[in-house]
Amino acid sequence: MYARRAAQLLQELSTCEEGQLPPYNSDKFDQVIRECEEHSKQFQSLIREKNEKNSDIEAKNEDHYGSFIHHLSLIRNKRCLMAYVYKRAEVIQTYRWKVGRVLPNEIHDKLNFAEQDYFKNHCAVIDSYTKDLDLDLTVDIIPPKDPYIRVRVVSEIGEVSLGDHSVSLSKDSLHSLRRTDAEPFISQGLMEEFME
Repeated sequence: MYARRAAQLLQELSTCEEGQLPPYNSDKFDQVIRECEEHSKQFQSLIREKNEKNSDIEAKNEDHYGSFIHHLSLIRNKRCLMAYVYKRAEVIQTYRWKVGRVLPNEIHDKLNFAEQDYFKNHCAVIDSYTKDLDLDLTVDIIPPKDPYIRVRVVSEIGEVSLGDHSVSLSKDSLHSLRRTDAEPFISQGLMEEFME
């Protein structure tokens, strides 16, 4: 049956959990590309034959239906390949927000070279935009109500320069800092958010 391999590619994606990717199946992807090339050759051949046999009505109908089947199979394969690539790109984009700039090896190994390059370019665009705004968009997925946060220093950090001023962060001291300045320390376990 035509377009079966392309449908199998999409089934591989649908069997994964949400937000996860199976390893890139380059063999099956290449097989679908070769099938598309074969459909294209057959389609062009049938159109040429149809134009050459312009007198025989019955032969025209056979060529017409044959070319129609090859054309529809070509379109279906193309749509399946585009859906496969698009869905993988969507998941790759979410990795930037979930795991940051550096992909863990188990995720990195599932991507092909073009997808790895896409991830690097996607990260570069986000970093450039973040730098232009002077705001780290990766800190909170849900926007905070207040850009400042009250924190308690868990471990002695010392004198730290934060943006336009410096602060002495001694153990058990309380501070009101910009969320973007405090988040790196919180993620390292040096500070914790102070809830009253």
